[in-house]
Amino acid sequence: MTTAYDDNQLGRARVADTPELTAYYGELAERDAGALWSVANDIEPWYPQPKSVPVLWRYEELRPLVRKALDLVNADDAGRRVVMLVNPGRKDVSAAVGLLYTGLQIMGPGEAMTAHRHQAAALRFVHEGTGAWTIVDGQKLRVGPRDFAITPNGTWHEHGNESDDGPVIWQDGLDIPLVNALDAGFYEVHPELYQKPGKVINSSVLTYGANLLPYGVEKWTRPYSPLLAYPWEPTYESLRQLARASEGSPYDGVIAEYTNPVTGGSVMPTMGAHMQLLRPGQATKAHRHTGSVIYTVAKGRGESVIGGKRFAWKEGDIFCVPSWAWHEHSNLDQDDDACLFSFNDFPVMRSLGFYREEAYADNAGHQPTA
Repeated sequence: MTTAYDDNQLGRARVADTPELTAYYGELAERDAGALWSVANDIEPWYPQPKSVPVLWRYEELRPLVRKALDLVNADDAGRRVVMLVNPGRKDVSAAVGLLYTGLQIMGPGEAMTAHRHQAAALRFVHEGTGAWTIVDGQKLRVGPRDFAITPNGTWHEHGNESDDGPVIWQDGLDIPLVNALDAGFYEVHPELYQKPGKVINSSVLTYGANLLPYGVEKWTRPYSPLLAYPWEPTYESLRQLARASEGSPYDGVIAEYTNPVTGGSVMPTMGAHMQLLRPGQATKAHRHTGSVIYTVAKGRGESVIGGKRFAWKEGDIFCVPSWAWHEHSNLDQDDDACLFSFNDFPVMRSLGFYREEAYADNAGHQPTA
């Protein structure tokens, strides 16, 4: 006789199948009901069992395909011209890892996309191009390579490329799968198709970007950061200075979170973002945590071991770490630092009381690799 589950430990479902039970399950199914013990071990596992798997997307392989889309698809016809990155275990929800979406968007010289807004929050990390701009609720922002910008949920936004030199490619990150899992999605097109931007470009950076809380401006009460763009140069310099003052984390190197300057919290309620620096030749120890992370190599070259599998990366590459997967990073350059941009769903995990972190205790803190 077979049992419903192989796990026969105390406190776990271990009900033996019988003809009578099978018939009983059929009676329940006819009434859109079921027996909890038949699924209990699957829906309440001992520890997280993510469907996502570690993946590395190589920029040099994707870049020609992203550029190819310029000639194949009109951006306004497509809504946005984006090549999305899909995890083999999360094709059902078009996620890159967990309930996070990411993709590479390309905008040709002189292009301007129409404005819309949606329930999903979004962020941008620029890979290449000098003419990128976005307007978020009337604030026009100019961003360049390695700059980070946010588009909080419910804000009107549109994008474009002012340059005549070539296309812009930036990485989008959104919480679309999370919003859809909660059946909370909304989408609207701007009634005038385009916004009327304010006179001052990068006004939020000028107001909030110097680590000083301004007086004489309207009190900020919204649940996301009033600072909408975080330029690369001061971010990198801050990490370099932090590296002089601190050893950093044994698991992430010299790492800092992009924050809401008013609250000190994450930039948006559902997604957080970090930039981390690995010193020349540095190898971190392994740890794991609840919450999914998507990494983008901002600078340098190295490798990461994720769930016992080794992934070599260089500038522009994107890789993911599923929830509760062991991971560690190494800078393979002995003469220069490496930097990793990342975004995550930690704000959700922490808000719900789900966040947990654990260090790898064996083998001097390093995983064995397959």
